[in-house]
Amino acid sequence: MVRVGSARIARSMGLLTLGVAAACGEGSSGPSLVTKVELLNRSVTPVLVKGLPAGVTATSLFSSDDTLPQSPSYIFGGSADGSGLLKNTDGTYTLLVNNEDNFSVSRVTLDETMRPLKGDYVLNSTGGKWRLCSATLATVEEHGFGPLFLTTGESGIDSQTHGVNPFGAANTSQILTAFGKWSAENAVPLPKVAFPGKTIVILGDDDSGTNGGQVVMYVSNTVGDLTTGKTYVLARTDNNIRERDMVVGGNYPIEFRQIENAATAATGAEIEAVGKTKSMMQFGRVEDLDYRKGSAANNREIYFNVTGQPTTGVNADFSRTKYGRVYRLTLDAADPLKGTLSVLLDGDDKSGPMKDMQNVDNIFVGTNYFYTGEDPNGYGDETHDARVYQYNLSTKEVKVVMEVDHRRTTADAAKFNGATTSKFGDWEFGAIIDISSTIGIEDTFLVSLQPHTWRGTRYRGVDGGTLRPTEDQASQMIIVKGLPR
Repeated sequence: MVRVGSARIARSMGLLTLGVAAACGEGSSGPSLVTKVELLNRSVTPVLVKGLPAGVTATSLFSSDDTLPQSPSYIFGGSADGSGLLKNTDGTYTLLVNNEDNFSVSRVTLDETMRPLKGDYVLNSTGGKWRLCSATLATVEEHGFGPLFLTTGESGIDSQTHGVNPFGAANTSQILTAFGKWSAENAVPLPKVAFPGKTIVILGDDDSGTNGGQVVMYVSNTVGDLTTGKTYVLARTDNNIRERDMVVGGNYPIEFRQIENAATAATGAEIEAVGKTKSMMQFGRVEDLDYRKGSAANNREIYFNVTGQPTTGVNADFSRTKYGRVYRLTLDAADPLKGTLSVLLDGDDKSGPMKDMQNVDNIFVGTNYFYTGEDPNGYGDETHDARVYQYNLSTKEVKVVMEVDHRRTTADAAKFNGATTSKFGDWEFGAIIDISSTIGIEDTFLVSLQPHTWRGTRYRGVDGGTLRPTEDQASQMIIVKGLPR
């Protein structure tokens, strides 16, 4: 995600990154440069969301059905998720998007008005190796290093994290072995002002196995060093590993404990074995993470989703969440290895305000609000299609601001639903990122959509790699304007 922290302009590797008080949600300072961007429906595919609040608009940027003029053979893959947008020195834009089930990363060039021009796969499934879910785009301006697209594998506990040069040759990513092996959703570097002189990256381990999912921290005392630091896992100071022993309203002291073999272990199981001796927390699938925008103190607040898992097997004791939770992790200003953990939203409390919440996955955090999208998981008891919730960080008020539109009753229903009409829980939201200052328009987000029942031969194996030749999903990228940050 583009998370730039000042109003300066930085040039690196042919890149122009706009200053971003607005992208960080810092109130009314706003984008300072004149924009040529036009928020138009650029795609042949209609916008696949509904239920937007008054004054909020959505436009279709591109989808798997669009043919881009400068690369007519390129087809955007399915299950769009983690993304990052850069503005180049010539006024064009470079967009990276994970195509999760293609194990791939698309690279799309847009003109100065945000019209898609061409696309390719900077990682196809051969180079991607694993399912690639959320991602974070690190920049010199915000994080002290980059530009580097951090995208993490989620194909079992031996998966690892890629560092992708947005302008590099295809399939030339760096595998960041120092982070360890996890079935991870995202790797999020904190801003350089959060802990000056350090590089800190937080990972979410989307594991539902015996030891559950973890919150992982990589720490180096050198800015931009992603290879020689140390890796830690989150544990409560009282060594209680049960997720649901924490409740909304509680504040739980935590610390990060070192995993000594993170960089050298041959398997993820070896890493988990060490983590178990450290009483690491056992969450029910840690998904996306983000830090609060604004001041350095804000940047030390990390928010993360635990999407949940069925109350069977290793979770038969219901020690982990089933319907999902949102947590706030507040790090100690003097020591990033210490902090406090709080539960903000709890989908398992069926008498509470989030009783209808279904397994939240992706999250974006601004200065005053966060937005989190659902990943229903197909339990069979869903009561609605996937939603995006807005949470007011000051008042704790929660609102639904968006819902996927399956187009079940439209003339094109068969295209998006297949032979059998899609049911609640079939579609989900991917990444939600703030692009306001990158494009120079206030309160503007790029949203990835995963319409899983939208399939066809046109989309089969489009990444060109060897691992996913029969993958045949389509997906869409939209722009949403008018949601406060």
